[in-house]
Amino acid sequence: MEILIPRTEDEIEAAFTRISTATCLGCDTETSGLNARTGKIFSIQFSDGDLSLLLPISEGIAIGPFADILADAEVIKIFHNARFDLDFLNEAGFTTENVFDTMIAEKVLTKGAHQSASLADTLYRYFAVDLDKSQRKKFNSRWDGIWTEELVDYALSDVCHLPRLMQEQIAWLEKLGLMEDFNTQMDKIG
Repeated sequence: MEILIPRTEDEIEAAFTRISTATCLGCDTETSGLNARTGKIFSIQFSDGDLSLLLPISEGIAIGPFADILADAEVIKIFHNARFDLDFLNEAGFTTENVFDTMIAEKVLTKGAHQSASLADTLYRYFAVDLDKSQRKKFNSRWDGIWTEELVDYALSDVCHLPRLMQEQIAWLEKLGLMEDFNTQMDKIG
């Protein structure tokens, strides 16, 4: 997987050019807390499964042209627990169209099975990927906002598998005749 962390205008433009051709993108945010009204977005991550990028907003980098990707109804934005990320993005003034939520898909697929729909558990079930969530605790109001290699790896590990996970989940939803149930649940997150 190739990783980009664009910080200059030229790097942002080059990263945007490369990622803007994707038809679906894993998306995630890292934030200072759980409340979108009082919290801040530290980063926005995107991945097409091969190329992953992190916009280090905590370092003063603006979202720039990536706001157009979020608003583009032709590109599927894949989140896990989309309501959380969308609350922060909406509060920051960004519109996000055409969302697929892998957590909702997993809840529909495992309804009644008493299985966790967390990203870590879901990725382990599908791909035997073991996510290390220990870095998450560093994102708080006292964090210096500088992205270390460990923090970048943590943040991107959440998005790089989402395009493949969505494809697997869609196949199962269709096979089990659950697409209508999924779409009904997705309509609730508006």
